[in-house]
Amino acid sequence: MELTGEAQNVDSYSNVLSGVVKLSKSLSDGRQQIVGLQFAPNFLGRPFKVESSINAEAATAVKLCSFPRAAVERMMKASREFEHRLLKQTLNELDEAREWMVTLGRKTAPEKVASFLLMMARNIDSSLDAASRSASFDLPLTRAEISDFLGITNETVSRQLTRLRADGVIRIENARHVTVDSISRLEKRCGGGRERP
Repeated sequence: MELTGEAQNVDSYSNVLSGVVKLSKSLSDGRQQIVGLQFAPNFLGRPFKVESSINAEAATAVKLCSFPRAAVERMMKASREFEHRLLKQTLNELDEAREWMVTLGRKTAPEKVASFLLMMARNIDSSLDAASRSASFDLPLTRAEISDFLGITNETVSRQLTRLRADGVIRIENARHVTVDSISRLEKRCGGGRERP
């Protein structure tokens, strides 16, 4: 389900309360590239922009809390705390985008798939905290969407998921439900660079 279309007028902003939102850009020939995923409690939309530059669509069942654009922009001007929170989220998203550039540009296919699963575990499983070293979640994207997001083929995604399962790093039920018994084992499969705690 489309939430916001590319080049569509922005008249509201939303907080993601639950679920996963897929962000994509369209090319002139109709091809699309997934450029990001939004999870709870991310803010969906870009303040002070009249027209959306991306497509936002629900990748899973999504609950949003939406606010009129004018009200959000007034709140930002009136509340330094609210403005600070949005700035902090924006900077976190910039840091995550830079980390993801490393994943896409330099990591091997096995490291890309492991990094994708680690991102899902950290953002979807609400029971995951500092004390919990396991996670369980449903994949929000199809194999084809995962391959698009990672810049590798469907076959490579399937092969790497099979390898992670055979090595006991993950368990997969019903083709979409993933259980990670040891987050630290999955982190080790993510390759070079510092992983976010």
